Amino acid sequence: MSNPRYTPLVQSLPSTVPFVGPETQERARGSAFAARLGANESVFGPSPRAIAAMADAASGAWMYGDPEVHDLRAALAAHHGVAPGNVLVGEGIDGLLGYLVRLLVGQGDAVVTSDGAYPTFNYHVAGFGGTLHKVPYMDDHEDPEALVAKAREIGAKLIYFANPDNPMGSWHSAATVQRMIDALPEGCVLALDEAYADTAPADAILPLDMTHPRVIRFRTFSKAYGLAGMRVGYALAQSDFITAFGKIRNHFGMGRVAQAAALAALEDQAYLEDTVARIAAARDRISAIASRHGLMPLPSATNFVTIDCCGDGDFARAVLAALVAQDIFVRMPFTAPQDRCIRVSCAPDDALDAFANALPIALERAR
Repeated sequence: MSNPRYTPLVQSLPSTVPFVGPETQERARGSAFAARLGANESVFGPSPRAIAAMADAASGAWMYGDPEVHDLRAALAAHHGVAPGNVLVGEGIDGLLGYLVRLLVGQGDAVVTSDGAYPTFNYHVAGFGGTLHKVPYMDDHEDPEALVAKAREIGAKLIYFANPDNPMGSWHSAATVQRMIDALPEGCVLALDEAYADTAPADAILPLDMTHPRVIRFRTFSKAYGLAGMRVGYALAQSDFITAFGKIRNHFGMGRVAQAAALAALEDQAYLEDTVARIAAARDRISAIASRHGLMPLPSATNFVTIDCCGDGDFARAVLAALVAQDIFVRMPFTAPQDRCIRVSCAPDDALDAFANALPIALERAR
């Protein structure tokens, strides 16, 4: 019996998952984690209004979601002061990045990213046959000037740049981002991932400009809004650019319950503000815990803190393994020299208490 006739591209790729989920690790360990501090979720949870909206929408789950996502797009447009035609909603930023790559990248097309930046983007580029070119971080920040210079050198069609950044939590000023946009090579698109815009300083986020034809900005309900399990992200761009996604997007990708949840969460800005304040307090506490044990917390504009373990990657991996052995789920950057760090998500006090108790034991075992 013959096998499926996979495309040559698919045959050339490894079977991989950019992130090993905590559930996979729990199954392998045979036990659950006591503190889930590695996935950059909002452990503080979603707005009660969003929870109520999900419950109300559940009885209608037999219906497909609105393929135009009309109500949520209209609400997002009003929230950001743009037109609905400037807004695209999709299955998290991950799904939208996949659509963007499908829209722009063909076999062999050059794409630029930072070495060690968000790996799911790289996964999409490889899946559509693009050629990735990477530039290193500079002082634990993505390097906008190097990204643009590499794109100009190789004739790249697309640059991926996150501000604030995952996995380091670092950020650039809005003025720096504007200089990057102004320097974009002709024909090159900037994918500006702003997943952590809600937790960033105001001067890090550039005012919205929907006139540039080659800048697309991504936001999400997975972080501060606490709806990672609903998979709702959105993109903001010039209207013709947004319209082009209609040629390739999954029109029924957004479920009815997810749309209702995101709409209710967006309407509850008071809860968002409270969550952002709790995130800031948790960042301070994580930093204090790390500093108390001789580690170096890096400045963060996100819902996590990246902690320099003050050793090499092997030492950081040993610390991480010792935390996992104590039922504390954390992650770490994948690429040297950033892999000298671990990354801890913001969370309520009980989860951070567990981390605080486990960290000195983990450090002793790692040493």
